[in-house]
Amino acid sequence: MKNKILIILSLFSVHLAVLAESSDTKIQRAMAAAPQSISKQATIVDSNGEVLRKGENGWICMPDTMPGDKAPMCNDALWVQMMSAVATKADFNATGIGISYMLKGDIGSGVSNSTPYHPDHKNAEDYTETGPHLMIIVPKEMLKGITRDPKSGGPYVMWGDTPYAHIMVPVK
Repeated sequence: MKNKILIILSLFSVHLAVLAESSDTKIQRAMAAAPQSISKQATIVDSNGEVLRKGENGWICMPDTMPGDKAPMCNDALWVQMMSAVATKADFNATGIGISYMLKGDIGSGVSNSTPYHPDHKNAEDYTETGPHLMIIVPKEMLKGITRDPKSGGPYVMWGDTPYAHIMVPVK
């Protein structure tokens, strides 16, 4: 009986090892989020905060926006600050312009367009997915006049009534 349990556990361990992604796979996916001119020298950080590769240009690229969603993104310093604020539900005030690339889009892992804290994004009335896009943080007063409708076909404001409001810019 003991041997059977050990065999089952070892087979299970092998199965999990096969399913685990390599660091190289994660780095390649993270780099695909932005133009190579940015991602080639960016720091790559895994969902758990582990630095997979140290970079030199101040950009942070991740293989997943949320753990396991496989929606890579690359963020400048202001976006890193904003994402940290979102993660801790802290206040955030955009005092400049910040850029984030998601050139692989977020198809299959979208969010509520009105709040980053919806308890079930995929069932939100305003659930949205965007193909390849840029995200731009600007001071709130610069958002006036930009639609909040993600189906407009052009740039739109996401999370507009939160401190984390930003412009989504679909690109092909």
